[in-house]
Amino acid sequence: MRPLGYHRPADVASAVALLAAHPQARALAGGTNLVDLMKLGVERPALLVDIARLPLDRIEETADGGLRIGATVRNSDLAAHPLVRDRYPLLSGAVLAGASGQLRNAATTGGNLLQRTRCLYFQDVTKPCNKRLPGSGCPALDGVHRDLAVLGTSAHCVASHPSDLAVALVALDAVVHLTGPDGDRVLPLTAFHRLPGDTPDRDTELAPAELITAVELPAPPAGATGGYRKVRERASFAFATVSLAVLLTVRHDRVAGVRLAFGGLAPKPWRALTAEAALAGGPATEEAFARAMDAELTTARPLRDNAFKVPLAHRLAVTELTALAVQAATSAPSAPTDEVQEDR
Repeated sequence: MRPLGYHRPADVASAVALLAAHPQARALAGGTNLVDLMKLGVERPALLVDIARLPLDRIEETADGGLRIGATVRNSDLAAHPLVRDRYPLLSGAVLAGASGQLRNAATTGGNLLQRTRCLYFQDVTKPCNKRLPGSGCPALDGVHRDLAVLGTSAHCVASHPSDLAVALVALDAVVHLTGPDGDRVLPLTAFHRLPGDTPDRDTELAPAELITAVELPAPPAGATGGYRKVRERASFAFATVSLAVLLTVRHDRVAGVRLAFGGLAPKPWRALTAEAALAGGPATEEAFARAMDAELTTARPLRDNAFKVPLAHRLAVTELTALAVQAATSAPSAPTDEVQEDR
């Protein structure tokens, strides 16, 4: 047994103060990732700061028609919330595709964004790992890497990000609210997670003693259709081999707006900005979707055993975009031709 302290602060300010006073402290909410890492010896906190009962568990509509989701909202409650199911079915579907019902009942929104990679070498303290011990090496480069990243990697780390929820939130243009010793700040979720570069041990831009307090979504784009698709080894309780969150708006057979994000391909949720730019205002056709994905995936750097992820991601995106374009064409009312307005 390794002794550790435990505190349950009464408010957010007290939680931040405890984290600031104890650099080896960790915030505990659902514990579905942190406790596992403690059992493996990857995490060894001297103090657990229990934030599960702080008043951060509400889902509220914002003035502009978006949603503010508290950091300790449970995944099951998020997926089942009427406003989420009605306005953001993409988000609800992504949450339900993650883990098991029992884990979703415990896991939280903030914790989901902060979960760490499931790379075997990161989880095994008998092996070197630059993410766990910078400078020790990355045995995954020549070892077991079938499920690891093909985009955004570096010579120091090829780990993939495990979250389904984060991929959906990135496609929905979410922002994350943070509070810490220096006050409050807001970051686009696309800028919250980091690529490994030369500092693979830093997963996010979260500063010492900072807490996630909420995630905020803008109102969904008018007329957009979309969904979350997940390719995995088995139907339940499996991380994504490749996943895709997509929102597509088609007007008069042209792309009026598109948002794409991939999971399973990179060390962070991967917003497909190159593909989005290639599609904007262009024809909503299978050929155009294929060209856009060619451009997006040209920077992929697969390893010996995960090169299959590149054509898999390509086919998944083209198939889903084509189906959504057909759906939009069959459901659109006939109207005089109008100038296409981009609403990305």
